Amino acid sequence: MGCNSDKWIQLFFRPFQTWGEALSQTVMAATALSFMALVIWVYLTFARSGFWRASEHLDEAPEPEIWPEVVAIIPARNEAETIQPVLLSHLASDYPGAFAVILIDDHSTDGTAALAAEAANTSERKLSLGNAPKLEPGWTGKLWALHTGLNRAANDRPHARYVLFTDADIVHQPDTLRRLVAKAEANDLVLTSLMARLDARGFWGGLLIPAFIYFFQMLYPFPRANDPSNDLAAAAGGCMLVRRDVLVSTGGIKAIKDRLIDDCALAAQMKGVPPGHAIWIGLAKDEVISLRDNSRIGSVWHMVTRTAFAQLNNSWVLLFGTMLGMALVYLAAPLTFLSWPWHGHAIAAISALITWSLMTLTFRPTMRLYEQAQWKAIFLPFAALLYTLMTAASAFRHLRGKGGQWKGRSY
Repeated sequence: MGCNSDKWIQLFFRPFQTWGEALSQTVMAATALSFMALVIWVYLTFARSGFWRASEHLDEAPEPEIWPEVVAIIPARNEAETIQPVLLSHLASDYPGAFAVILIDDHSTDGTAALAAEAANTSERKLSLGNAPKLEPGWTGKLWALHTGLNRAANDRPHARYVLFTDADIVHQPDTLRRLVAKAEANDLVLTSLMARLDARGFWGGLLIPAFIYFFQMLYPFPRANDPSNDLAAAAGGCMLVRRDVLVSTGGIKAIKDRLIDDCALAAQMKGVPPGHAIWIGLAKDEVISLRDNSRIGSVWHMVTRTAFAQLNNSWVLLFGTMLGMALVYLAAPLTFLSWPWHGHAIAAISALITWSLMTLTFRPTMRLYEQAQWKAIFLPFAALLYTLMTAASAFRHLRGKGGQWKGRSY
């Protein structure tokens, strides 16, 4: 009877022993992941060129003796909501040299061209309106419009030293172009770019937009991109001042005609050519401002899912690796710390807290730039989780044939 009792007791407690062993293994794994995350964040904080300082801004540069001619090229497709204030901001520019604007309407159906014509009548500045031909195979719509604008500029403005590529939802301050050209001339830059200030209103905008800027700086540390001796290249497509002769010598827009992440592709194309020349990218304060509404999560979701999978070269292996990496870098530490009452491992919890603190502290300068409450920086892991889900959603859009898009076109 006693032996049978012992047998039943063992059978009763065996599941609990199994669960206990599983819990112990889980805790050990969580501890290892927590230490790995700490090592990663020590590297990101102290050895990745101080990307998180958000310190690259458009400083004042000495004015050139002669202001070179500039032509701005704006691709537009269904931009009726923003096109007039955008064009008026360019037409109000205080640039001392010759400056013209070419807008290429890419088969808009919302009256964009008519509204652009109204804006042109309000200023003596030269504004040319053109239409993009039928999209040729192998091109993305935006780059086809830019290519069309470059061809027109070659005829209308053959002596322009610089081309300003900018978007139809980006407003420029009157002195922005003057300051960009002064910096380009003073530093012999072949590409000078500003990351436009994005709309960060509301709960979702205040959380996701600073995180977006932070992640971009982490992927492309601006100090490295701005170092002529470093191979890293980055640009922000909303505002790129480009030396036209260098652009032409490197193959022009045609060299990147199928790229969805066209700004960084253009930066990689031009950096180091000719030898000794450089590119520069900085964060705008109010020099260039995006009019796109990011107060709703759906707006940010669409912005990211449009090209996130293309950024991973449409690779499911890279997608899987990215999701694992995001979980390790951003989620492992917060989850380990918050689950301390259950696993009881103080060392793992303290390590996780240090990691989470490094995340928070390095996120604060970008939050400050976007005038967000500093305490909200603690929610960076939550923002990272949402961006991970957006990246996965981008991959599934690709499966459905709705991958990379520009204004309703899928590629």
